[in-house]
Amino acid sequence: MSQVRWWRRLSAIGLAAITFFAGPQRPILADETCQSPYLPKITGQEDFVYVWTLGAEGIGDGSDKLVTVGANPKKAEQYGKVLASVSVGGRHEAHHGGFTDDRRYLWMGGLDDSKIFIFDVAADPVKPKLVKTLDTFVQDSGGVVGPHTMYPLPGRMLITGLSNATDHGGKTGIVEYTNEGKYIQTQWLPAGAEYGYDARVQPHLNRMLTSSFTGWNNYMMDFGQMLADKEAMQRFGSTMILWDFHARKPIQTFQVPGAPLEIRWALQPRHYYAFTATALTAKLWLISQKTDGTFAAQAVSDIGDPTKVPLPVDISLSADDQTLFVNTFLDGSCRVYNVTDPTNPQLIQEQKIGTQVNMVSQSWDGKRVYFTSSLLANWDKKGDANEQFLKAYTWNGKTLTPAFAVDFYKENLGRPHIMHFGQEQFYKNQIFTEKGLEGKRVAAAP
Repeated sequence: MSQVRWWRRLSAIGLAAITFFAGPQRPILADETCQSPYLPKITGQEDFVYVWTLGAEGIGDGSDKLVTVGANPKKAEQYGKVLASVSVGGRHEAHHGGFTDDRRYLWMGGLDDSKIFIFDVAADPVKPKLVKTLDTFVQDSGGVVGPHTMYPLPGRMLITGLSNATDHGGKTGIVEYTNEGKYIQTQWLPAGAEYGYDARVQPHLNRMLTSSFTGWNNYMMDFGQMLADKEAMQRFGSTMILWDFHARKPIQTFQVPGAPLEIRWALQPRHYYAFTATALTAKLWLISQKTDGTFAAQAVSDIGDPTKVPLPVDISLSADDQTLFVNTFLDGSCRVYNVTDPTNPQLIQEQKIGTQVNMVSQSWDGKRVYFTSSLLANWDKKGDANEQFLKAYTWNGKTLTPAFAVDFYKENLGRPHIMHFGQEQFYKNQIFTEKGLEGKRVAAAP
């Protein structure tokens, strides 16, 4: 399908898709500020952005890879430059990943074959090293497919799935491993809310939220083909689940029509609420605690014009809970909202980032915001509209201002997806502390 016909098809089905997902239906069986509370934060200037990158045929070696880009403007020779890349061999649909709770290792997943690649970041932060490939995820988990969110907990990794090995549909589960890569357990999602996507924890309340997307059959399908397939368009999640985190027990299920994706808990004390955005209905949702301790989900804002299906994807909440960045893939824009009143978001700025945009990550101090372009290999735009980039912006509370851009196709790297930050001083501090403690243990030994 040509690019023009593809866009016409999207406009034609947009309103119908919204009506379907918003209407009555039977139940369907990344960034520094938004990281796990169990992960130590980089609170100063980040030195590097690590970009998990999908391989593209005819681009470089064609393989998925982890790319290091310099991000410290005080290091002019590195700033905005590709410093290193490590290929994992082959294309696995590189997508999401996360640090272990000590920030020493990055676990990065492939949505296609469910392989997980573990990189040592601490030994040389400029040049992460692939130290382990976990290729038994489906077998270990009892059939979960598509490792998505990799969320650090004390001593372990919690991994959400998108699909299953039985029918490659949306039924899936949550899987846990030790930091060393030993399988612990699988929790299948409950009846009526079997679809999965993201998971985020609010430790003060002992609560976890999970969201829902679609299965392997859809996310590995050509985007235009999927849009034209009425049956495929019915295979999207419309639920979120609130869990007793410690017990891993579902407490409440919310109807959130239209594929609720990334979850962002408020970060300030006694702010007991979270945001998500629905991809297919283009709405911003608030999940908040009521006076009786239960939670409720409510749509609080449209994102752009829902009839044009801008396709909201990643969101990022500032550390002070006042600003929310919302990316929309199809129009390549970031919308910035003042969410000081979370029930009434106010649009501050709408910034065109590129022909397409997916992930957004902001520094803990809120002064820098990074964007990448790729959603899924078969969902990215075609031809000249298929820009593939990492772009950095500064943010002064009112305006996003371009800082640098890296063209990942010109650099022969591929399609950039999720980002994580690195800092040399963080690891120097950790190593110094460990050496100091080791010396004291030796001195105290009999």
